Amino acid sequence: MARILVSDDDDSVRGLVCRALALDGHEVEGACDGAEALEALGRTDYDLLLSDIRMPVMDGIALALAAARERPNLVILLMTGFADQRERAAGLDALIHDVLTKPFGLSGLRAAVTAALGSRPVAV
Repeated sequence: MARILVSDDDDSVRGLVCRALALDGHEVEGACDGAEALEALGRTDYDLLLSDIRMPVMDGIALALAAARERPNLVILLMTGFADQRERAAGLDALIHDVLTKPFGLSGLRAAVTAALGSRPVAV
């Protein structure tokens, strides 16, 4: 399974996503904002970053840009419940796999994570 970092300032969303992905067998760590997530990315090698776009301190767009610079092979999946935030992410197609729209169900979350992880480059 994969090592996943989940960044969301909403404790209930972050907890639900982390628990659901851990139940699927993934190794999951949570971060409450982009700055905390960026620190975690510096300590651990993750397969997937799943981040909310709208967060305090450092939003998901800034986090995605910094993460892509630091770890170019990291798969990035963003999530948001705001249409304007989804539009902001539209220019990041080269850096992110997709944007998951909130609210989402567990089946939608699992499908998005499976698709994102399936897009990882194959090591030769």
